[in-house]
Amino acid sequence: MHHANDILLSLFLVFVAAQVGAEVAQRLRLPGVVGEIAAGCAIGPSLLGWLRPEQILPGTPLDVLAEIGVVLLLFSVGLETRLDDLKKVGKVAFLVGVLGVLIPFAMGSVWAHGSGFAWGKSMFIAAAFVATSAGITARVLQELGALQRVESKVILGAAVIDDILAMLLLGVVVSLQGGGGFDLANLLVVLGSAVGFIALVGLGGARVMRWNSTWLEKPHSAHSPLAIVLAICLGLAWLSTLLGLAAIIGAFLAGMIASETRQQHTLEQQTQPLLALLTPFFFVITGSKIDLAQLAGGQALLMLAVVTAIAIVSKLAGGWLGSLALGRRSAAIVGFGMVPRGEVGVVVASLGLAAGVFSDRVYAIIVAMSLLTAMVTPPILAWLLRRHPVQLETSVD
Repeated sequence: MHHANDILLSLFLVFVAAQVGAEVAQRLRLPGVVGEIAAGCAIGPSLLGWLRPEQILPGTPLDVLAEIGVVLLLFSVGLETRLDDLKKVGKVAFLVGVLGVLIPFAMGSVWAHGSGFAWGKSMFIAAAFVATSAGITARVLQELGALQRVESKVILGAAVIDDILAMLLLGVVVSLQGGGGFDLANLLVVLGSAVGFIALVGLGGARVMRWNSTWLEKPHSAHSPLAIVLAICLGLAWLSTLLGLAAIIGAFLAGMIASETRQQHTLEQQTQPLLALLTPFFFVITGSKIDLAQLAGGQALLMLAVVTAIAIVSKLAGGWLGSLALGRRSAAIVGFGMVPRGEVGVVVASLGLAAGVFSDRVYAIIVAMSLLTAMVTPPILAWLLRRHPVQLETSVD
């Protein structure tokens, strides 16, 4: 009973902190996600200590709720994204995804090697610069009602490509730590499986739903369509993890499939209460994972500033160059939309620490960089979206 009471208290603290943080941020004309991440930093082990380190470890109740929250968030984003919309920006999204991986990886590797790390470890550190956190950007786009903009379609499409390439790069750098090189044939199999999964689910699933979605209403419950598509969401999220992809990719595909049904608007309305309850857990827990004690010295803060600058500039450059076909202002929106690293950088940093690739301080710096990019870019992205008139959807192939 005592354990159950602790869990309920933690849930209460996280949820209330998220609401207060989001309210303060919105009163300051900032996206609510910024306040939720900041609230996580405040109540986490580094400051107030209301959350203990062992409460936010992988597999704990709070971490599981955070994972469910971001899965539902990307599912809801998929509900507002149709396959035909992504096809219109396919080439631009592919270019943004590729450049958004190559440029950060190259810059991160050069910086780490120049800081004294061997090339193998340097590439491991650089892997934390690579993958965009789709959850952060998607939340900002959703808050601003901008998911139907062509720039948003490019960002979401590029995030899928980004995740596949980041997964392959991570596989390479992990294998290099053993000194035996890497298995190219295995990586090609993994790539083929990931691409095949996305194509089969995205194209095949959308066609099935477009052809006939009345079967969703066969059960007698009024909420049967929602229950069925949520089951599909969880199933595809699980399959994504089996292929080495982020769970949010499967969730996004599930939402995109459900967007082809005639129940789309009803599903959007029914998912809102779930999002209001669960999504804040992801952002608060993300913010709580930073260890501020490791950043107390001037040298550590200087390194953090340099690493964060490289992370922002490299992703911005990749996104901007890849989407210049949309015009410079739209390219800037896409570039900043690709900047947040969020949970992806945290995962890579955790793997590096567990493998003994770098110290607690380097781990803290990479985690802090990931969270800073998640906090700094949403206000800039919101400002750009408000200033730049809506660009109508158009084919940019």
